[in-house]
Amino acid sequence: MEFTVGQIAEVLRGEVEGDATQRVDRLAKIEEAQAGSLTFLANLKYEPHLYTTQATVVIVSRELALRQPVQASLIRVDDPYSSFTTLLEFYQQSARTGKRGVEEPAYLGADSVIGENHYRGAFSYIGQNCRIGQNVLIFPHAYIGDRCVIGDGTIIYAGAKLYADTVVGARCTIHAGAVLGSDGFGFAPQPDGSYRAIPQIGNVVLEDNVSVGANTTIDCATMGSTLIREGAKIDNLVQIAHNVEIGRHTVVAAQTGISGSTKIGDFCVLAGQAGLAGHLTLANRTTVTAQSGVGKSIKVEGEFLQGSPAFNLRDSLRANAIFRHLPDLERRLAQLERSRSEPEKP
Repeated sequence: MEFTVGQIAEVLRGEVEGDATQRVDRLAKIEEAQAGSLTFLANLKYEPHLYTTQATVVIVSRELALRQPVQASLIRVDDPYSSFTTLLEFYQQSARTGKRGVEEPAYLGADSVIGENHYRGAFSYIGQNCRIGQNVLIFPHAYIGDRCVIGDGTIIYAGAKLYADTVVGARCTIHAGAVLGSDGFGFAPQPDGSYRAIPQIGNVVLEDNVSVGANTTIDCATMGSTLIREGAKIDNLVQIAHNVEIGRHTVVAAQTGISGSTKIGDFCVLAGQAGLAGHLTLANRTTVTAQSGVGKSIKVEGEFLQGSPAFNLRDSLRANAIFRHLPDLERRLAQLERSRSEPEKP
């Protein structure tokens, strides 16, 4: 796709310095950009590249004072990083507009309804009694079980699986290989030491603007719903167990595991490989650092947690500082004990 500098500036509500009629057809890093490329400068660490880049146009801050002449045209905006993100969204949306219609073979079950301007890729499957909105894109080999509901503008990528009764809001993104609605890990121990599966009869509900990463699994509830609230962003390879609730605009990084019935508040951050025990509650704006293990509820908003078991970040850093000195402390303690046990000289 090709756009003029002026068209891009209009999308970003920016001001052009240079030739607004020049055309660009690709995005690039500022240090790698060539003619026909658009790039951005948000981190001043990369400012030297502004004066040598071969890019056709660079998005920069309105406040940036040039120290040398630049070859590229500039689009001045309030926040270059956010503006570049907006441009990526615009570019992605423009690239998807060509995906419309039905590729064969594709299956649509009895009494299922799908809105206008949709796309169904080859070998996609939609079960019975589903309700699917407008402008929904369903890529090849995606599976949507019976009685699912999908809101307007949602994208289901190749190989994603939605079990029966899953509800997905508007403008959600379900990436390749994700599984929504698989059985929760519920087994009742028996007197003979074996385990009996507990039927999982609930579902999974995603509110609007939720993103689910590739190969992430979100288990259905034993009863009721596993609930992912509006704007939550789930990374790849995340395990979310039955009856978990994740609050609005919370982000969960890769390889995190959340045990059953844990409730996570709004605007929380769970960094990579974090682990949460079951039946906990995390207050709003809690941050759990990478590889930390949370074993108790957090009731105070805004806590930073680190360690396994995780506790307050400041206390964790102090404890780690002491831990590094343990060998020296042990040596000094041994010397002190020896000095006390030695007989006093006359």
